[in-house]
Amino acid sequence: MGRLWMTFGVQEVDDLTLRRFLRARDLDIEKGSTMFLKYLKWRRSFVPNGSISPSEIPNEIAQNKMFLQGFDKKGQPIGVFFAARHFQNKRNPEEFKRFSVYLLDKLCEKMGAGQEKFVLIWELQGWGYSNSDIRAYLGILSILQDYYPKRLGKLFMVHVPYVFMTVWKTVNPFIDNNTKKKIVFVEDKKLKSTLLEDIEESQLPEIYGGQLPLVPIHET
Repeated sequence: MGRLWMTFGVQEVDDLTLRRFLRARDLDIEKGSTMFLKYLKWRRSFVPNGSISPSEIPNEIAQNKMFLQGFDKKGQPIGVFFAARHFQNKRNPEEFKRFSVYLLDKLCEKMGAGQEKFVLIWELQGWGYSNSDIRAYLGILSILQDYYPKRLGKLFMVHVPYVFMTVWKTVNPFIDNNTKKKIVFVEDKKLKSTLLEDIEESQLPEIYGGQLPLVPIHET
């Protein structure tokens, strides 16, 4: 696709970016180009100032549900999302979309040179039906798959309650096969040992037996 350099919002569009879109479409140049142009059009429209400001997502920030800290053994930045702090009846659809872009951009900003992926820990302890929000889940999934292709390194689902699986059955068909391969449902009794396979204890959040305190996303 040739070398293309331009500054677009918080992301520099270079060969690595173009290759991600190409790989997301199985190296089909026409499909990859179409996906990339769709991304550019969306970015100009949805993030006209180049980035989302915390002042644009005050209600989401106030819920204190997303944290960033540390890197896994591959150098991928780690984010922790507390799903039990998200409530459908308190969510504004457009604000949540902006929040989704805000957190994804923050994760991308923390990547070192040559790094393309991030890791998410989806904390579900205390999650109940009042936290169930299929529209929001599908919304962030669509943004991730359509506009941040090949960015997800791994998604750990931890402290998963049985009732969550009912909602998961609804969301699962909308997840592409490549993304599904990166999702790990972690057994409670193997939580720390599973996370330590990918994350050094010095980089693991304190709540999982590691050494790093959680840092709210808007304070990073």
